[in-house]
Amino acid sequence: MKNNELEDGISLFSRSVDMMEEDPLEEIFALNLGDFISEHLISDDLAAKIGKNVKNKNEGLKNQLKELISIYSLDNTLCVLGFSSKEDYIIYNSIAKNVVQMLDMDACHIYLTREFAKGLDKSDKDLILVGSSIDFDDDIYAHDIGYKIEDKTFVSDSFIKRETIEAKNPKLSNKFIPCEKLNEDKVKILTAIPMHNNANAVGVIVIESYADKFFKDEYLKLIEVTATLFSTSMSLQKLVEEASGLIEEPEVSANELQHMRAELTALIGDLGDQQQLFVKNLASAVDAKGQYKISHSENTANLARMICKKMGLNEKTTDLIYYAGLLQNIGKITLPESIFTHKGPLTPEEWSQLQNHPNVGINLLMNINFLSEVVPYIHYHKERWDGRGEPEGLRGCSIPLGSRIIAVADSFSAMTADRSYRKALLKEQALEEIKKESETKWDPAVVAALIEAVADDD
Repeated sequence: MKNNELEDGISLFSRSVDMMEEDPLEEIFALNLGDFISEHLISDDLAAKIGKNVKNKNEGLKNQLKELISIYSLDNTLCVLGFSSKEDYIIYNSIAKNVVQMLDMDACHIYLTREFAKGLDKSDKDLILVGSSIDFDDDIYAHDIGYKIEDKTFVSDSFIKRETIEAKNPKLSNKFIPCEKLNEDKVKILTAIPMHNNANAVGVIVIESYADKFFKDEYLKLIEVTATLFSTSMSLQKLVEEASGLIEEPEVSANELQHMRAELTALIGDLGDQQQLFVKNLASAVDAKGQYKISHSENTANLARMICKKMGLNEKTTDLIYYAGLLQNIGKITLPESIFTHKGPLTPEEWSQLQNHPNVGINLLMNINFLSEVVPYIHYHKERWDGRGEPEGLRGCSIPLGSRIIAVADSFSAMTADRSYRKALLKEQALEEIKKESETKWDPAVVAALIEAVADDD
C-alpha cells in the first residue's frame, strides 16, 4: 500500500470501473456506502437478495478486516506497544534517555494513562510514570509516581488540553508538584508534550532542564510528532485487538464490521502520514544539531529521489532511498552541540564521538522498526566504487544501490552549500569534481543520472 494512496483517500479495497461492473455490490460495501445505497436506491427485490446473502457479506467484510490487520503489525510501528508487565516497560527508560541525549536536556519522563499502561494499572493515578531518564536504585514502578487529572498540574493540563506547555521556573507555580525521586527540585524549565491523536490521548512526555535553557524549535517539533506517533500506534494496536475480537463474533452485523473497517483504514493512513512527518522532523533536528544553515538532509534526499527517477527505480525503492537520504547523518542527533560549535581542536573524546556517530545512528534506526529497511543504505553510504571505502570495503555493485545513490547525492549537496571553511561550489564545478572520481569513488551509472537530474533542474 503506497502512502500517497492513503493520502489521496483511495480505498484499500477499491477497484476499477470494469471490476465494479462485474461486482457492484461488493464495491459499494468496500466504499462504506452500503447503508446509504440500500436505504435510498436499491429496489425491494434487490434488498431482499442482499438480505439472503448477509452471511457471505459478513464473511467478506471479516476477510477484509483480516487483510487490514495484516497490513498493520508491530513491525510497522515504534516498538512501544503490547506491553503487559513491568519488565516490558524498560524500553521507555531507554527512550527517555535517548531523548535527553538528543535534545541536550537534563531529564525526560514519560507518563501513560491507566488504560494504556497495562500491567501498571493498579495505580490510583490517572497518568502513570512508565519511563524516566533518571536512574533508580530499585524498581521505578514501586514508587507509583504519577498524576491525577484533578491535580491541575502542568502535566495534567497538557493532557486535558492536548497542548504543549512550556513553563519557566515552574516551582513558582502551584501547578508544579516537584517529585524528589525525579530530581525535580532542580528544574528551571519544564515542557509537557501531550501524546494524542484524533482517536485518543494516551499520555504526556515531560522534558526538563536544570538551567535556563529552552530547546530549539526543531527539537520541539520532533518530540511533538514523536508523541503523536506513539499515540497513533497505541490507538491502532487497541483497535486491532477490538477488530480481532469482532471477527470472532458469530452474530456481528455488517454495519459493525464496516464501521470497524473504516476506523482501521483511517488510523493506518494516519500512521503512514505521521511516520513521514517523524522522518522529516528527525532530519530537521539532525541539521539543527549539526549547525547546517540550510536543510542539507532534505536537499540530499530530494536529489537522491531525482537520481532514482532518472534510473527508473520503482516507487517503493525510491521512497526508501529518499528516507535514507534524509537520515544519513542521523548519528549526529546524539552528539552534544558543543562539538559542532567548538572553535578549537577537538579533544580525543570528542573526536571519537564524531567518528563513531554513523554507528550510533544505525543503532538508533534499528530500534525504530518501520525505518529498519533504510539501515543498509545508510550503513554502506561511505563505501567506494573501487572498494577502498568504509565500513566493509565493498566494491562496485556489491554496494547497495541505495547507498551508491545517497553517496553521490550527499557529496553534490555538500559541495554546493557554504561551509564555515569554504564557499559553495557552482553546480558545474561540483559536477566536474564528481566526474573526476567516477569509477573510482562513485558508481558511473549514478553519476550519469546525477548529471541528467541537475540539467533538468536548471
